[in-house]
Amino acid sequence: MTDLGKVIDVDVHNEQNDADLVPYLSEPWRSRVARSGVGYSYSGYYSPVGVMRRDALPPGGGKAGSDPDLIIRQLIEPYNVEYAVLTGVVYNISTTHDPDFAAAICSAYNDYLIAEWLGKHPAFKGAMAVATQDPQLAAREIDRIGGHPDIVEVIISSAARAPLGQRQFHPIYEAAERNGLPVALHPGAEGAGSATAPTAAGYPTWYIEWHTCLSQMFMAHLVSMVCEGVFEKFPRLKVVLVEGGMAWLPHLMWRLDKNYKALRSQVPWLKKLPSQYIREHCYLSTQPVEEPDNPQHLVDLLNMVDAENMLLYSSDYPHWDFDPPTVLKRMSPEARRKVMYENARQLYRL
Repeated sequence: MTDLGKVIDVDVHNEQNDADLVPYLSEPWRSRVARSGVGYSYSGYYSPVGVMRRDALPPGGGKAGSDPDLIIRQLIEPYNVEYAVLTGVVYNISTTHDPDFAAAICSAYNDYLIAEWLGKHPAFKGAMAVATQDPQLAAREIDRIGGHPDIVEVIISSAARAPLGQRQFHPIYEAAERNGLPVALHPGAEGAGSATAPTAAGYPTWYIEWHTCLSQMFMAHLVSMVCEGVFEKFPRLKVVLVEGGMAWLPHLMWRLDKNYKALRSQVPWLKKLPSQYIREHCYLSTQPVEEPDNPQHLVDLLNMVDAENMLLYSSDYPHWDFDPPTVLKRMSPEARRKVMYENARQLYRL
């Protein structure tokens, strides 16, 4: 049991078998998935430690994260988690090539999430998934599901065909703002399918390189969102950068502010420094926390970005690099309370 009091976990990966989605699909997608599965594109990089915690495998069989009762026993109860945002894995469908199939899978998953997960425990809240191949279809799905009382977020993949601030993606943000939902970006399929290369230099060789460089994708998307005027166009929109690290944020804000001062003529729609938009509209999840040898360096970094108002606690359950809510011990008690609970409570209106 954590000594922090109540906790809100913003990244809990519930799983499902492909067959679980079949009842929620119409033809021709129903027969396709029943015959050959969903066919997610994953990164293709081999992890010697796997992806999931071995103790998270349900005793009765199935994938890690597929048993709500085990999630309750391993996460909700021992760590006093008042709310857990179920983020799933379906956002990876955005790297497949067929936009209609991707949209159908997301719709089926969202119906499955509502019917078979959100009523299992009062702590469970849902991140509805949409695919980015066709933003108009994504916007239609947000309007269809976004009003459900237990849906608190829209989640999309950070593996994409282009920087996510570009105007073709704006219908997603418009619909999210219209429904009062933040948009979360989550990694997992960088370099797969129709997505761009997983690093700025191209395709690395090893999983350790791929995993370390995921923050590059978040930096590129965030700069794109600011410079393309997403937060001017949608002033009530909030964006959550999940599982992409956080130590990179100070230098990115400094560099972007510096360049803006000389190059603002290229982005005349911006009325504030880029760092102001980031501080006012963006949140980052704690997991994975970069942990330097000198703990004070992490405290200094957190202070540089006003972390107590921008961070949200995430465990990343049931992944191998799961973080219990005992992280960030050197923050003040009030700052930790905000990160572990209050920031998410306000963002998701819980």
